[in-house]
Amino acid sequence: MKRKIPLITGKVYHVFNKSIADFVLFNDDNEFLRMRDLLRYYQIKDPPCKFNYFVKIKTKEDFGKSLFSCLSDKEKIVQIIAYCIMPTHFHLILKQLREGGISTFIGNVLNSYSRYFNTKHKRTGPLWEGKFKNVLVETDEQLLHLTRYIHLNPTSAGLVKKPEKWSYSSYPEYLGRVKKMNRICSYEDLIDISPLSYKNFVESRISYQRELEKIKHLILE
Repeated sequence: MKRKIPLITGKVYHVFNKSIADFVLFNDDNEFLRMRDLLRYYQIKDPPCKFNYFVKIKTKEDFGKSLFSCLSDKEKIVQIIAYCIMPTHFHLILKQLREGGISTFIGNVLNSYSRYFNTKHKRTGPLWEGKFKNVLVETDEQLLHLTRYIHLNPTSAGLVKKPEKWSYSSYPEYLGRVKKMNRICSYEDLIDISPLSYKNFVESRISYQRELEKIKHLILE
């Protein structure tokens, strides 16, 4: 079945999915970090093995450094521009680099996490609410504002007072607090703003977005 909004190589999309019936999918640090590691791992064009095998490798730290440190866009199927992992859902901004890249990437990530979660919690059945949703990002201005919306999700939900206190988003990367070799995201070719200016841009809207969250069910089309 074709998607309502087709995924075109070279275009940027806001990609979103949530759990069935708002079921909590990320309960502790290990689960959040597992999802984050999956995002990093499956952006690779041809992963050397399934992720559950990768994490069992005794020298995975050195292996991971060699695997990710020199990756170029030619070796990826998607470019991760921003992300935020919430207890019941996630937001991603992705640029598709290869035909079918986003669908392959999301499929690998969600399937792998589902197997991990179900095994850990001794459960069966799906975790995610149907197909992921995708919206085309048409302008640089939209992209910048969308990153702010995503990075403010934890404050809007009342999980933290300031977005930098949430460890499971790309906001620390945008603030320059993550070493380049450890970053998941690549956005400098699309977003030209200093870390301090971006911090001011994001945090100036904390109160507004928190209030908007209270009424968004009234204004969604």
